[in-house]
Amino acid sequence: MNLLASRPSLHMDGQDGLLFEGVPLQTIASQVGTPCWVTGAGTLRRRTRNLRKAFVERGLDVALHYALKANDHLATLTVLRQEGCGADVVSGGELRRAREAGIDPASIVFSGVGKTDAELTLALRENIGQINVESAEELHRLSRIASALGLTGRVALRVNPHIDAATHDKISTGRLGDKFGIDWADSAALYREASRLPGIEILGLATHIGSQILSPAPFKAAYARIAELVIGLRSEGLTVRSVDCGGGLGVRYRDELAPPPAALAGAIAETLGDLDLKLAIEPGRWIAAPAGVLLTSVIDLKAQREGVSDFVIVDAAMNDLARPSLYGAWHGIVPVAPDLAYAETVSQTVVGPVCESSDIFAKERQLPAVRPGDHLAILDTGAYGAVMSSTYNSRPLAAQVMIENGQWASIRPRQRVETLWTDESMPEWLDAE
Repeated sequence: MNLLASRPSLHMDGQDGLLFEGVPLQTIASQVGTPCWVTGAGTLRRRTRNLRKAFVERGLDVALHYALKANDHLATLTVLRQEGCGADVVSGGELRRAREAGIDPASIVFSGVGKTDAELTLALRENIGQINVESAEELHRLSRIASALGLTGRVALRVNPHIDAATHDKISTGRLGDKFGIDWADSAALYREASRLPGIEILGLATHIGSQILSPAPFKAAYARIAELVIGLRSEGLTVRSVDCGGGLGVRYRDELAPPPAALAGAIAETLGDLDLKLAIEPGRWIAAPAGVLLTSVIDLKAQREGVSDFVIVDAAMNDLARPSLYGAWHGIVPVAPDLAYAETVSQTVVGPVCESSDIFAKERQLPAVRPGDHLAILDTGAYGAVMSSTYNSRPLAAQVMIENGQWASIRPRQRVETLWTDESMPEWLDAE
């Protein structure tokens, strides 16, 4: 059970089986059914506090703007609001979710490359704390919209520093050629222009180079470039009050040597700490990923020829957890029943029922000889799990549960299959017969 040794929220009990924050997952699976997402509020709180502590120990006052895209359930947002987090949003819908969860508009940052006029208008009318502008075109649109409304947009320019975060290609965002941010070479000129535009209050700079970053080196390189830009702009007499350092700190899914929060705090302190800036970060995965598990049940076993691992067919699928099929992501899988915890393992491939060859959670994984009806827990699914789910194959969205202090409650019932077509209608000519 090496997987559990590095996950303090999980514990295998000899009688109750796998416990998450002290709650038997067997109980939840039996009463709610599977697939079912379980979010640990205590884990969310502990990790947020540990993250904040790392900055305090470096003498840094850093605002935490939780990235809603990782896990946007209102219960999750409420827990993090209670822990003093603001929000990093990337759509009008996320902005409205953050407000519904009671997050102060002054603590909301709006990022993303494709903000529509309607979304910019919403951000202005909500009077949010900051809009991270990602292009000259967006800056000019925002200026026109704000001027027409008689409002002012508080802006940071998101800079693409041309730094490779050394992570998966599909979650890298700070390289030359990535769609995100303003090209490093154009940033100073656009900052000068922004300081003169009507309807714009330029606050500072922002950057975000990717996700699941496992070394502090890319962070330090990116922030050093931002520091250079801050110093250059100030030398021209321009005011730079803040830097939004983005997110991306990696977590341990398998056997990665994931850096502690102190490594990120150190990278920021060594590059930006002496520049008298208001600093912020946008954590998402680091807070939320270990705070979630996906419970699933074994439907059937399918034997294969000699030399090929058996298939374990479960009731969760790629429409529930997309990361393995989308990124080839690795997630730990642990049996819930206590009698399987330390049983002998064999090579097995865990697959879902969706009609796609990519519907695979684990290939040739060493697992106990599970039986139909057994429950499994797919680990570290609190980030980019439920939030990326779909209803492909007309599969209803899974139930969601939150646990804290030994208690648990449903926070979203399993979607009824009938709701999948509630909003569908027929053109008149199809109803003619």
